[in-house]
Amino acid sequence: MIPDSFIQELLGRVDIVDIVERYVPLKKSGANFSACCPFHSEKSPSFTVSPSKQFYHCFGCGAHGSAISFLMQHAGIGFIDAVEDLATSVGLTVPQEERHKQAQDKREQNAPLTELMAGAMNYYRDQLKVSPTAVSYLKQRGLTGEIAAKFGLGYAPDGWQNLQKIFSDYNQQGLVDCGLVIVNEQGRRYDRFRDRIMFPIQDQRGNVIGFGGRVLGNDEPKYLNSPETPLFEKGRELYGLPQARKAIRDEDTVLVVEGYMDVVGLAQWGVENVVATLGTAATEANIQKLLKQANRVVFCFDRDSAGDRAAWRAMEVSLAYLTDNKVVEILQMPGNQDPDEFIREHGKEAFVEHARNATRLSEFLLRELVKQASPSTPEGRARLVHLAKPLLQKVGAPVLRVQLTKEIANRAQLSQAEVEAKCELQPLARTRAAPPRSTQRPMARSVEFQLLKLVIRSPALAARLPHGLIDSGLAEGAVLMAIVDAVEHGAQPGSGLAMMMEFFRGTPHESVLSAMVASSLEDDHDPGQDEVEFVATINHLQNSALNREISVLVERARHGLSPDERTRLSALLAKKAAATAANTAALAGNGGFLV
Repeated sequence: MIPDSFIQELLGRVDIVDIVERYVPLKKSGANFSACCPFHSEKSPSFTVSPSKQFYHCFGCGAHGSAISFLMQHAGIGFIDAVEDLATSVGLTVPQEERHKQAQDKREQNAPLTELMAGAMNYYRDQLKVSPTAVSYLKQRGLTGEIAAKFGLGYAPDGWQNLQKIFSDYNQQGLVDCGLVIVNEQGRRYDRFRDRIMFPIQDQRGNVIGFGGRVLGNDEPKYLNSPETPLFEKGRELYGLPQARKAIRDEDTVLVVEGYMDVVGLAQWGVENVVATLGTAATEANIQKLLKQANRVVFCFDRDSAGDRAAWRAMEVSLAYLTDNKVVEILQMPGNQDPDEFIREHGKEAFVEHARNATRLSEFLLRELVKQASPSTPEGRARLVHLAKPLLQKVGAPVLRVQLTKEIANRAQLSQAEVEAKCELQPLARTRAAPPRSTQRPMARSVEFQLLKLVIRSPALAARLPHGLIDSGLAEGAVLMAIVDAVEHGAQPGSGLAMMMEFFRGTPHESVLSAMVASSLEDDHDPGQDEVEFVATINHLQNSALNREISVLVERARHGLSPDERTRLSALLAKKAAATAANTAALAGNGGFLV
C-alpha cells in the first residue's frame, strides 16, 4: 500500500494542468481552464480544470478527480501505475509494500526485454519500407502508409537470422525469453518470424510486448504469434487497444474482432473503436478490461461453426461481469466474410448499421438455448431449464437475471418462482440492499452543507472540525464526520483538495464530495473570509448544542432539578449570554454575515 504521506507529497509536486495538457489542449477560462471532454463526445467545452483546487470535472459526463484519477481514466491504467507515472515525471520514487515492490521489481527485470522488443519493432518497420512485395500486399488489402504507421506495421524478411543485423549479441538469452529467437534441439538459433507482415502488440503503456505475424501468401500457419513470455500473456491482452482507446470513449462502444487485419482494416475505413483477442477465445480478463473501457461491448464473429463456438464462449464468460448498465452483444457477419472483407465491399455505413443491429446477449442466450433444447415437448422444456441453470447462476446483473429467468419460465411453461427454485436462484427482493444512510436524505442547505463547502474551499480547515456537533444523518454531515475520523487517526485529507479526493476514493462519501467540489469549481473565495465564515459556523453549531441542552434542563426543571443540574443550568445560561454578546460583536464586524 502506498502511504498517504507519499500521495500528499506527489500531488503537491505535480500540476494537474500540466498533466491534462499532455493529452488535451486547454484554454484559459477565468481562474480555470476548459476543453472539450476527453471522456465523451461533445461539441462545446464542459470539461473544467482548476489549478487552485488541482481538480478536474466534466459537467457533461460527470468525470472528475485529481491528476491520479485523470491518468487512470484517460490511459486506462490502475492506481499504482498512475502514481508511478506521475512520480517518475517529478523524480520521486514510490515506496510500496512488498507485493507492490515485487511488481515493480518485475517491471525492472523486464525492462531489458522491452528494449529488445522495441528494437525489433523498429527493425521490422524499416524493412517494410524497402520491401515492395510487403508494401504491395498491404495496398491490396486497402491499407495506406498512414494507417500502417499508426499501428507500427512492419515486415520480417525471409531468412533465418536477420535479427543478428541489429542485435550485436545474437546469442543473448533475452532474445529467446521475449520470443524473438528460437533455439532448436541441436542448439541452433533462428528468428521466429520470417517473411511475414508484423503487427506489434502493445500494453496499456504503449510498450511492445509481443508480435503477430501474417504470411503474405497461403502458407500455414496463416498467423504466427509470440509465445507466452515474461512480457506477454495472451489471455490478458487485446490487440489495438492503445490506438482504439479514444474512439472507444467517444462511442462508448468497443467492437471485438478475431484478427489483427480486421482491426487495422476497419480503422482504415474510419471504424476505430475496434480491438482483437489474441489467438484465444475471449477470457475473463478480456471481459473485465473491455467493460472498463465502455458500456457497450460487441463481439464480432464469422458465421461458421468456429464463430458460433467463439460467440458462445464470449457469452458464457461475460455473464458474471455484467451489470444492469452494461451491454454485451454478438455480431455475426453475413455469409463467409470477415469484418475487413465486409467493409471493403460494402463500405463503412453498411458495417456500422450492421453493428448497430447486433444481437443482445440475452437474445443470443435464449436463441441458442431454445435451439439446443427444442422446448416443444415436456422433455425439451425440462432440458431448457436444465441447460439454463448454470448460465442463470452466473449472471451478475440482478435485474437482467430476473428478466432472463422470466423468459426461460415462459418458454418452459413454468412460473418465475418455479424456475428460480429449480435453478437455486435467490429472488431479487431478497438481494436488494438498502441504500447507504448517507444517501437516504437529500442534501439540504444545512449548516453541515455550508461547513463542508468551506472545508472544500480551504482544506486546511479540516483539522479544526468540531467533535460531537455534526449531524451525520445528513449526507454532507456524514462526509464531515469521516473527515474528522480520518484526522483523528493521523490521516491528512485536509492537506489539499486533491488529497482529500484521493483519500475518499472508492468510499460511499466520494459521490457527495465530488458533487460539492464540482459546484465549487467556479467559486472565487478569500481565505480570510472563509476563516470568518468557518468560525461563525462553528459558533452556530456550538450555540445550537448549548440551546438544546438548556431546553432539556428547563423542561426538567418543571419537575425539579438536582443541585448538580441547577449548577449546570446556571453555567449554561451564563455561557449563552456571553456567546450572544460575542456573536453580536462579530456580526457587526462581519458586515452583517449570519449563519
